Amino acid sequence: MRKSFKLDEIDCAVCAGKLEDAIKKLDGVIDAKINFLTQKLTLEADDASFDQVLDAVVKLTADIEPDCEILR
Repeated sequence: MRKSFKLDEIDCAVCAGKLEDAIKKLDGVIDAKINFLTQKLTLEADDASFDQVLDAVVKLTADIEPDCEILR
């Protein structure tokens, strides 16, 4: 399953790249892309575990970029 989410308050392109790399390393993530210009995260994970993977991505985002929020 692939879904896109709006990112609120991602500060810079370097931060977006750092966050994207960290998300790709999470268990269950097939692919992840962050577009800094559109402030959008595209996340791909297995259908069965998508919600759990998304929860892990939200937690990781809060740890790496505390000001950034993933709008579901």
